[in-house]
Amino acid sequence: MKFSSTDEYVATDDLSIAVNAAVTLERPLLVKGEPGTGKTELARQVAAALDLNMIEWNIKSTTRAQQGLYEYDAVSRLRDSQLGEERVHDVSNYIRKGKLWQAFEAEEKVVLLIDEIDKADIEFPNDLLQELDKMEFHVYETGQTIRAKQRPVVIITSNNEKELPDAFLRRCFFHYIKFPDMETMRKIVDVHHPGIKEKLLTTALSQFYEIREQAGLKKKPSTSEVLDWLKLLLAEDMDPEDLKRDGATALPKLHGALLKNEQDVHLFERLAFLARRERG
Repeated sequence: MKFSSTDEYVATDDLSIAVNAAVTLERPLLVKGEPGTGKTELARQVAAALDLNMIEWNIKSTTRAQQGLYEYDAVSRLRDSQLGEERVHDVSNYIRKGKLWQAFEAEEKVVLLIDEIDKADIEFPNDLLQELDKMEFHVYETGQTIRAKQRPVVIITSNNEKELPDAFLRRCFFHYIKFPDMETMRKIVDVHHPGIKEKLLTTALSQFYEIREQAGLKKKPSTSEVLDWLKLLLAEDMDPEDLKRDGATALPKLHGALLKNEQDVHLFERLAFLARRERG
C-alpha cells in the first residue's frame, strides 16, 4: 500500500513521494519543518494508512540514546539482593525494554516515531547510527543480540533547532515540510472544519497570512494555531465583518490563538499607534 492524503491529513505530492521512497528504501525518514506543520501527525497517519501499529518515542533534552534500546536497573537488583529476593538471580528481571527494542521484537512491521530528535544532546543521533542501520543491538548484561524481526518504518522529526550530524543525515531520506500555501491550507481547513463559510475562510486566511508575513514577528503562527483560531471564530459565530481591524488596534480578533508572546502583541499595538498618528 502506498501512502497519500487521508481523510484526516492533507499530504502534498512531494511529502507522499518522500514517505513512499523511505518505505521502499527501508531508510529512516527525517522530517523537518516549523513547529505545528504536522510532522508528528504524519507518523500517525502513515501508520493508519499502512495499517500498522505505531510506537512513539518522544525525545526530551535529558533523553539518552541508550534509553531507546534498554535500561538496566542495577539499584533495584542490589536492593533485592539485600532482601534475599529470588528474582535477583535472573538479570533479565532488571532490564527495561526501550522503544527500539519494542519495535524490533514486534512480530509484524510497525511505525517507529522518534519525535523531536533535535531536543536531545548533539551526540544522540550518532549514538543510534548502528542500531538504525543494522537493525540490531547487543544487551551486555544478558549476552543477547536483539535483531528486528520486521524492519520498522522509522520516522524521525526535527524542528530544526540544531544541526544534525552528517553521518546521521547520510542514512536518512530527508524531507522538509514547507509551510502550506493558501490552496493547501484551504484543504487542511476543510478536513478539520468542513462546511466553513467561504467568505469567512477567505477573510480569516488572508488575515492569517498577512500576520505571518509581518516584518519583525518573533514567532510566526503555525498550521495548528490557525486551526485553533478558526475553531474559536466558529464557536463565537463570527462573520467576516467581525474580523475587520479598526484604527484602535491592529491585533486580530481572539489574537491569543495566533500570537504567543508579548513582543509580537506589542508589535501589532505599535503598528496601530503609527497608523493612527499618520492619519491624525
